[in-house]
Amino acid sequence: MPPPPPARVVTLVVNGRQREFLTPPCGSLLTALREKLGLTSAKRGCGQGSCGSCTVLVDGKAVLSCLLAVETIDASTVETLEGVAKGNDLDEIQQAFLDGFATQCGFCTPGMIMAAEALLSAEPEPGRADVMEAMCGNVCRCTGYQPIVEAIMTAARLRAAGGTP
Repeated sequence: MPPPPPARVVTLVVNGRQREFLTPPCGSLLTALREKLGLTSAKRGCGQGSCGSCTVLVDGKAVLSCLLAVETIDASTVETLEGVAKGNDLDEIQQAFLDGFATQCGFCTPGMIMAAEALLSAEPEPGRADVMEAMCGNVCRCTGYQPIVEAIMTAARLRAAGGTP
C-alpha cells in the first residue's frame, strides 16, 4: 500500500487577512476554517451539502464549505460571517435578520446570511423569486422561511437607500 499523499500548505485571504496552514489531502474548507483558523460561524450541519449551514463566500460566490477541498482553492479569497460585520456594527443583512426575527436557534443563520450576501452582491435589487431561489439550498428547521425572505428584501432596500437607518 503506497503512503498517503503529504499534507499541503494552503494560503487564503480569509476575511481580509492572509492565512497559511497545513491541510491533509482532501481536507474540507469547513474543517480548515473551524479547526485551523478558529472561525466557527460556518456550521457542520449535514456534512453532505444538503443543508447550507456551512455556506461561505469563495471569491465572492456562495459555496458549501463542507464539500470543498481546501487545497483546490489555494490563493482564493474567503469570507465568513465573522468578516461581514462593519467593526462593531452589523451589516444590513445581519440587522434585518435580527430586526425581522428571521432567526430561531441561529444554527442555520450564518449560512443564510452568507447566501444572502452573495445574492445581494450579484443582484442588489432582487425580487422575491430571486431570494427564494438563492436560499433554496439553505434549510432551517426552526422557523418558516417567510421572515428570512422578508429580512433579505429589507436588507436589499436598506442597501439601495445607502445603508442602515
